[in-house]
Amino acid sequence: MGGRTPTGGRSVPHRVVVLALAGVIPFELGIPHRIFGKARSPGGQRLYEVVTCGTGADPVRTDADFSVTFTHGPEALATADTVVIPASYELGPVHEEGRLSEPIARALALVRPGTRMVSICTGSYVLAAAGLLDGRPATTHWSSTDHFQRLFPRIRVDPDVLFVDDGDVLTSAGVSSGIDLCLHIVRRDHGAAVANAVARRSLVPPHRDGGQAQYVERPVPEPQLSSTTAARAWALGRLEQPIQLRDMAERESMSVRTFTRRFREETGVSPGQWLTRQRVELARSLLEDTDLPVERVARDSGFGSPASMRQHLQAALGVSPTAYRRTFRATSGGPATGARQS
Repeated sequence: MGGRTPTGGRSVPHRVVVLALAGVIPFELGIPHRIFGKARSPGGQRLYEVVTCGTGADPVRTDADFSVTFTHGPEALATADTVVIPASYELGPVHEEGRLSEPIARALALVRPGTRMVSICTGSYVLAAAGLLDGRPATTHWSSTDHFQRLFPRIRVDPDVLFVDDGDVLTSAGVSSGIDLCLHIVRRDHGAAVANAVARRSLVPPHRDGGQAQYVERPVPEPQLSSTTAARAWALGRLEQPIQLRDMAERESMSVRTFTRRFREETGVSPGQWLTRQRVELARSLLEDTDLPVERVARDSGFGSPASMRQHLQAALGVSPTAYRRTFRATSGGPATGARQS
């Protein structure tokens, strides 16, 4: 994703406007500033400009013991390339009746058509009440998914994932999954190298395995008698080689059945799904950071053949290896722009 308008041979940073509503959660309010605000090109240029506004000029109460004031008014929404709506505990008719309050409706009316819309946690209720999620997949905090589905029956709610990317509208699950989603957006816009650098500076993983199902409260949680951590570390060190499920189970001295169950409990996905995801990430890194031919990238990332790698990248990212490299491979002038232009 490039900037809005080239200026003097340089691109204006992509503008992210965060809409803070009454009762906003301070942690979630700060996520876009931390993640997007730290994204830099290889030349050190800021890739995003992040500003915050409310629906009016008055300070906004948070769910903590303080309020926040803003330099920008709601008119900032008219300048946004991406709008982010964090969760709030005071959504009133949005949460109770599925309709926008007048101040929120007026504010969202300022958003330009085609602007990317993003929600964190129950901020998805605002997108839903605005009609932006009708007929689309979406998620929200696991404790609200049933209510969310009843209130907005036209939405295809996925209660298990950390976030849903539906192109120009993206939704995340609860709280820290907003970090996952914002890192995903940086990765989608500018590639894995930029996103990984932001993650390292923020001391968070570049991506987490599984979905929010692993965090749902259960009446009698099964005790974790053992871990699959060693097997995962072993597999990560040999992704280019064939890895059998029984080999991973043997690393933990478990039967295949026990290992598979424990692995899913710990990561939220099966061992096969996890391996594929790690190989996709390795392939992305090699496509971005090396000149290796596609055949070699496929071999070094464990897919074996270009056809297999192409199939998995197409399923995970919606693009071919060649198109991915062309989009995200750094050039002498900085990173290439992503597929979506603002």
